[in-house]
Amino acid sequence: MPILQEVIDYLHSIAPNHYQEPYDNSGLLIGDVDSEVNGIVVSLDVTEAILDEAIGLGANVVVSHHPIIFSGLKRITGRNYVERIVAKAIKNDINLFAIHTNLDNVYNHGVNTYIAQRLGLKEVEILKPNLAMESDSKVGAGVIGNLANPTEEMAFLEDLKLKMNTSTIKYTDLRSKPIQKVAICGGSGRFLLDDAKAQNADIFISSDFKYHEFFDADNQIVIADIGHFESEQYTINLLFELLTEKFNNFVTHFTKVNTNPVNYL
Repeated sequence: MPILQEVIDYLHSIAPNHYQEPYDNSGLLIGDVDSEVNGIVVSLDVTEAILDEAIGLGANVVVSHHPIIFSGLKRITGRNYVERIVAKAIKNDINLFAIHTNLDNVYNHGVNTYIAQRLGLKEVEILKPNLAMESDSKVGAGVIGNLANPTEEMAFLEDLKLKMNTSTIKYTDLRSKPIQKVAICGGSGRFLLDDAKAQNADIFISSDFKYHEFFDADNQIVIADIGHFESEQYTINLLFELLTEKFNNFVTHFTKVNTNPVNYL
């Protein structure tokens, strides 16, 4: 059986940990790098239900996109869900590893590139390269690419809803202009709106826009807010594919738990 360090080294060969944003907390959060890997559960978030799933499957590693520990813990008394999860993971010898903004920021096998492929975009590039991290423009925030053929706006939104498996899209006024250049940022992407407009994107797909921020479209672009979980849910597929292609001496499980905390009526 491989040890956890081998899994970490492989994932960091794809998305180096130093590519994460300064505010982030990716990497091994709980566990022992020398422990043998009995099985992995891949998820977007870590919840108590995810830990129960791992325990039931006999898996001792959870690889998630979002880190459960994001800010400092001063005590672990079970007073909130983070403390309960941390205590339960330690008690049951479950290793917790997160690969968050470093996986967002890479081009090859990155979260946003994966979304772009799902939407059939061509000529995909990083939307806002971070040249301080990498000099070849293959590291940075968001992506931008082109549809093979211009598509009527409402038809594109209907296709987006289907391909991203979302029940609701919040969008700004349409501009009576076909969609061809598409900008994407999985998760909270408001900070990239100006970059999308500067590159003349017809639409910016992301999530977590506040009410007044929708006005910032200013008839220069269509904003499509598809929901945070919905925009990143296929990160589970991405990680599952990477791990199953690399390792065949333990089972990688695609979680059956829907961790989306938001419900729609």
